[in-house]
Amino acid sequence: MDGKFALIEAGGTKFVVGVADGSRRILARTRIETTCPQEVIPAAIEWLRQQSGNYRAAGIASFGPLDLDPASPKWGHITGTTKSGWSNTDMAGPFGRALGCAVAIDTDVNGAALSEWMWGAGAGTQSSLYLTVGTGIGGGAIVGGQLIRGVSHPEMGHIRMPRHPADRDFTGHCPFHGDCLEGLAAGPSIKARWGRSLSHLPSDHVGHEMIAWYLAQAVTTFQAILEPARIIFGGGVMETPGLIERIRDEASAGSNGYFAGDAQKVIVPPMLGNDSGLLGALAISRTASWAES
Repeated sequence: MDGKFALIEAGGTKFVVGVADGSRRILARTRIETTCPQEVIPAAIEWLRQQSGNYRAAGIASFGPLDLDPASPKWGHITGTTKSGWSNTDMAGPFGRALGCAVAIDTDVNGAALSEWMWGAGAGTQSSLYLTVGTGIGGGAIVGGQLIRGVSHPEMGHIRMPRHPADRDFTGHCPFHGDCLEGLAAGPSIKARWGRSLSHLPSDHVGHEMIAWYLAQAVTTFQAILEPARIIFGGGVMETPGLIERIRDEASAGSNGYFAGDAQKVIVPPMLGNDSGLLGALAISRTASWAES
């Protein structure tokens, strides 16, 4: 596909802004600290203008929650977010007006799900689920080549969980639901219990077993609902040595052979590495350009 694509990976800590061509080469990139919308969005637009005067489309992979209803007057806006100063921010509109091109926006985790399905660990499958486990937990799913959406995007990190037998007294760390998946297994919940990240706990610490058990419960839940060919785990917590192997073992034990596929092949790490965020924005941008073709 000819032309250049403007890419915005909008995170709570930083924006990574880039330009790519139709062969997925990232031609340029920059990093902008996430301060306030009045500073960050104009800075990103100005940088993109300096790189090229003509974009085929722009893709935004953003933290949320987002309004993704095309019929909504608030389409492309961040809605209520815990990120101070960003609630009700129009993310898509300023880029479309300034760059004069089609704009597509989706959640960062949906972008990762789409890019991994197109070019990474989910390539060649009809169904793929991406779960990020970091400061929060989020998920995006592809079924039949399409992202799953309802009235809004999925919030897979907020499913309710059974409690690990050694974790009965922890109230959970989610400000909305307490002991949902995010409240029990995301990075802040780990630090709330033990004062340090999972990767800094001793290898024989119960935290490793506990977090793997919770994430394996999520695996079997999503297998029961979607039976995806791949469940791809990304995010900072997943950089803990041995964690994905523990999840595979716990999921295999928990499912008792009921679900299809070998856990070694179903439960996998991402393949796109440090480019995953911008490639997620590229995957989103290409859907906008195809729609305009």
